[in-house]
Amino acid sequence: MTILHESNVEEIEQPGRSMRWLVDENSLQANNMSVVVIRVQPGETVRPAHSHPLGEELIYIITGSGKVMIEGEVGAVREGTAVLFEKGKIHMLRNTGDIEMKVICFFAPATGLENYKMYEDIQFPE
Repeated sequence: MTILHESNVEEIEQPGRSMRWLVDENSLQANNMSVVVIRVQPGETVRPAHSHPLGEELIYIITGSGKVMIEGEVGAVREGTAVLFEKGKIHMLRNTGDIEMKVICFFAPATGLENYKMYEDIQFPE
């Protein structure tokens, strides 16, 4: 039986967020996707801007609120919002609320940090 609680997965720190890979080669091992839960503290921005050249990412906001930037366009997100980052689209996420933002991120096909393309020179639009 493939059951896993997120508290049993090591949390890793990345700029602007804490991450727990629930579905990857080290935890639940699905064939066609990977899944990570992230926590973004108030005022923090997931950095750097990045894209996924090999696939798509869908995020779902579990708690909190903020803004998302996709290819320079900014939109509001809150609890219950789903956002699709299409293959190769540059994106960022910012917590503009006053509570922790918790987000689940689904990737297809499966990926890892080594497959992110980073854009250090792109900042979140003010």
